[in-house]
Amino acid sequence: MDTSMNAQPIEMGIGDNVSDADQYLTFLLNGEEYGVDILRVQEIKGWMATTQIPNTPEYIRGVMNLRGAIVPIIDLRLRFNMPAIEYTATTVVIVLKVECEAGERTIGFVVDAVSDVYNVSGDQFKAAPDFGSHVHTDFIRALATVDDKMVILLDIDRLVGGDDVLNASGAQH
Repeated sequence: MDTSMNAQPIEMGIGDNVSDADQYLTFLLNGEEYGVDILRVQEIKGWMATTQIPNTPEYIRGVMNLRGAIVPIIDLRLRFNMPAIEYTATTVVIVLKVECEAGERTIGFVVDAVSDVYNVSGDQFKAAPDFGSHVHTDFIRALATVDDKMVILLDIDRLVGGDDVLNASGAQH
């Protein structure tokens, strides 16, 4: 999959004014489709090597310099305890603005591939299932049915907000 082709609809989606639906950029992880609020997307970059930081969890791939800002890079596969895979031409870093205890931050997330941009209206949202106290799903905003498939919509702030390593780090925003 050519990531430059996927970037075109994303840019077009940001300019659309949809009053009764939220827009989500979707991406693939381990064959499942996930989505994040498109208004949080700063940019999408092809995978490039990062500078590794010692004593960080395996899912923190390191940092990259993004126009003078040092941005931490998280591999979402590893963050979600999925098997690691070799990065390919479709592997991308989605750079997002995130609200956490340290304030607004810019963080990159490595995903298998960018998928699409969807308009998701209120009647398409379903609450995340409750798996009990042993499975934490508080970073899932909702599940949405789009084109007869299930998309897991992430609350990226909650996903990062509970990460003590990221909140304690001195990464730039």
